[in-house]
Amino acid sequence: MPVATPLLKICGLREPAQATAIAALGADAIGVIAVPGSPRYVPPPQRPGVFAAMATGCPSMAAGHPACFGVLVVADPADDQLEELAPGRGHAVLQLHGEESVERCRELGDRLGVRLWKALRVRTPADLERAAAYAGVVEALLLDAWCSGQLGGTGHRIPIEWLEDFRPPLPWWLAGGVGPGTVAELLARLQPDGLDASSALEERPGVKDLARVAALVAAVRGSARA
Repeated sequence: MPVATPLLKICGLREPAQATAIAALGADAIGVIAVPGSPRYVPPPQRPGVFAAMATGCPSMAAGHPACFGVLVVADPADDQLEELAPGRGHAVLQLHGEESVERCRELGDRLGVRLWKALRVRTPADLERAAAYAGVVEALLLDAWCSGQLGGTGHRIPIEWLEDFRPPLPWWLAGGVGPGTVAELLARLQPDGLDASSALEERPGVKDLARVAALVAAVRGSARA
């Protein structure tokens, strides 16, 4: 039975023009970083503009391609931040990239009424055992390599052999070193539901090389696995 081509998210965008262009190239989602201190951080007043620009670049539903959707990336949000994370700011998904427990994820889902993804920073194979606990609490997991002092966007890769038998009870996305030159090997050996790319596509933090983005979209779309 053929395995569906994974979805593709391009993360760490800061400029509306890039959001439009990347959606037009066929990305399934874009990510905007709401973590202060990140070189890709976007302040709250600017986020809706990036997501609105994404929508203008989305292929028509009539053309058979689902609309690109927005993902807002946060880490351990405090209660006084929740207003800026609620629906209506342009994002469809809130990606929790900190140390949020299962209980905190459940609380945020109840209070915000927004789709949630939970990122797991994988330092050892044992970290993958945490995945099952989030089933029924979040929509999907995103796996990224653990890196001291940084939450993501590092380009570090989880060793592929750790993931070859990974079959969690909910959809999962793979981040870390995803680019045109690595995707063929990744998809030959793994079966993620989605791929998350950032630093491998950049000219500088927050600014993507559109030729690399186009090459990655083409590589993923051409990866239909039997």
